[in-house]
Amino acid sequence: QVQLVESGGGLVQAGVSLRLSCAASGGTFSRNTMGWFRQAPGKEREFVAAISWKGGTTYYAGSVKGRFTISRDNAKNTVYLQMNSLEPEDTAVYYCAARGSAYASTSYYSHEYDYWGQGTQVTVSS
Repeated sequence: QVQLVESGGGLVQAGVSLRLSCAASGGTFSRNTMGWFRQAPGKEREFVAAISWKGGTTYYAGSVKGRFTISRDNAKNTVYLQMNSLEPEDTAVYYCAARGSAYASTSYYSHEYDYWGQGTQVTVSS
């Protein structure tokens, strides 16, 4: 059973940067494709970014491409989301997720992720 714990959220002003971390335990992290999703108040959960198990392939939502960077450190069982030039529209609870099957392809479908963290709040003020 994979357990995921996000950290790094907070209240920031527009234009600044923030880095989220997601620490994984209980599984074989280096074989899991990882993703970040977010959910704003009153909206459905949406895909943000995904990274392949080896880190060689990444995907981004159009709304964050060029501003956010997903990366991973398999030695530390941690995946990161570097968020630059934050906008008020980025305000949401950010969730880390892992695909359960080893070496699974990257995906932007939330239903294809089997394990989820509890989320970390990011609030961007204008």
